[in-house]
Amino acid sequence: MRLLLNLDVPDLSAAVAFYQQALGFSVGRVLFDGTVVEMLGAAVPFYLLHKAAATRPCPEAGVQRDYRRHWMPLHLDMVVDDLDAALARAVAAGARQEGNIHEYDWGRLVTLSDPFGHGLCLVQWLEEGYDLVTTHMGEIDAQN
Repeated sequence: MRLLLNLDVPDLSAAVAFYQQALGFSVGRVLFDGTVVEMLGAAVPFYLLHKAAATRPCPEAGVQRDYRRHWMPLHLDMVVDDLDAALARAVAAGARQEGNIHEYDWGRLVTLSDPFGHGLCLVQWLEEGYDLVTTHMGEIDAQN
């Protein structure tokens, strides 16, 4: 099975420029008559899809696309080597920082939104990253 990540955006060229400047992604392919751009530079490619505001994600949906800042249960976490430098680059490219940098045993994290209202986090691992706080499923089952 392969995982594809798709991100709807109202302005494809602005989205490409943002993800190139803010996070160092590069353009892979331009698809579907120029309405989709594949972005490379992470373990999984992701696709920017041009979708106009106020359109429906599918004919049966009772909602319309809205690019004001919104919450969604799925967001992008970008693991970076230098959080401070990555944050400065992202903000300079148009991201909005939405809180302070938080420090944890496993690393540092800051939340942002891209210029199209999508939430994203920049994460810098410290030492072992999430391996430091890993629990095995058997241990979780025993707690419940």
